Amino acid sequence: MKKIIRAIRTFLRNIWRIIDRRIIVPVTRLVVNITTYFDLSGKKFEKWLSSSNVLLFVSLFIAFIFFVAVDQKIIQYSENSAEVLKNQSIDVIYNEEAYVVEGIPESVDITLIGSRADLYFAKQSPSQGVTVDLTGLKPGNHKIDLVYNQALPSIEYNVNPSSVTVSIYPKISETRTLTIDILNQDKLDSKLIINDVSVESDQIVIKGAEKDVSRVASVKALLDVEDIVNHKVGTTTVKDVTLKAYDNNGEIVDVEIIPETIDVTVEITSPSKTVPITIVPVGDVSFGLAISSIETSESQVTIYGTDEALKDLTSVSVEVDVSDLKEDKTFKLELPSIVGVRAMSVSTINVEISLAKTSQKQLDNISIEYRNKAGGLDVQASSENDTKVSVSLSGVESVIENITSEDITAYVDLEGLGVGTHQVDVHVIGNDKKVTYTSLTAKVTIILTKS
Repeated sequence: MKKIIRAIRTFLRNIWRIIDRRIIVPVTRLVVNITTYFDLSGKKFEKWLSSSNVLLFVSLFIAFIFFVAVDQKIIQYSENSAEVLKNQSIDVIYNEEAYVVEGIPESVDITLIGSRADLYFAKQSPSQGVTVDLTGLKPGNHKIDLVYNQALPSIEYNVNPSSVTVSIYPKISETRTLTIDILNQDKLDSKLIINDVSVESDQIVIKGAEKDVSRVASVKALLDVEDIVNHKVGTTTVKDVTLKAYDNNGEIVDVEIIPETIDVTVEITSPSKTVPITIVPVGDVSFGLAISSIETSESQVTIYGTDEALKDLTSVSVEVDVSDLKEDKTFKLELPSIVGVRAMSVSTINVEISLAKTSQKQLDNISIEYRNKAGGLDVQASSENDTKVSVSLSGVESVIENITSEDITAYVDLEGLGVGTHQVDVHVIGNDKKVTYTSLTAKVTIILTKS
């Protein structure tokens, strides 16, 4: 009501300004000019006209004349105009617990047609907007007119669109199991991992039309790492995590999810393990030389990652290419990436390789191991000579003189072999990576039989 009174006052004030500018001032000038022209006692007439009572009655008379002109649409101000109200919301009335409605637009445009004065009041007055009442309609397709509840009956209006076809479906519900997706994990400190996420209940109810509910393949809670307030080891709760329903193609399905959000408990840990750094020379140094020592700037590294990744990791191996190396050299090497490892305490190391003259040594009677034998098979050597090999060691004398048979492993790989007699390659490895190990027997014969 206050807005309407304020609008009326503003309207009358504007009318008075128009009267004063276009009627009173011109009339006064005309009278003064007439009296001056005919020399009709100008001073007396001016004194009479200057009287406050005279001016008041003259102003009221002129205002009355102007009001009649406006009311009878005599002047241009009363001509019809149009105003467009963009993006007006629609209020839909129906039983939301029992039905799903499709086809109602999110908003409409309304064109108001009327006099400028009526349009002014219409825009200032509250309106009930556009309402669609579907009460009593049964499931199926229905053509509905959109009606604007305007405040002034003198205003004509057009709604765009003026009518729509709506589809009404019975609402059904199903219970689904909730899963949790973690978003933006790369925003978490590399030394931390989300070890576990849990919710109070993983049973979620979805509601909607049968055609939509049947499409839902999964319901997920989208946990964003950036929503976790404290990125530190411990347990924290992220409140109001959004739930989304998805189909088999990963597209969002528009169904009602109860509840719409859920609280997720997050356990953050920082599993770590300290392991030695192993340098693995690759290639052969120049003829007549061997590696006498390998010195590293870091002998061990602390690694951070999942428990599964750390469980079987006993060392971090770094390869260094020593092909045709002729003199001592220092290498700057990067530690390799390891699956499941998120961070390391050091990322690069310096490796100093020293060379000396090579020597030879032979160790005999190294027993052969069998690796990767298929289940349900037994293995045996074809002869006594196929059970052991002699190994030649090449390296600096001070290094190889302390190596014994216990430091060397000889084996054959039986992967992919079935029942029968097979010739297989002999492989030799040793504990000291500075030494070259060579089996003097290249192949042995073994026999595989069913257990």
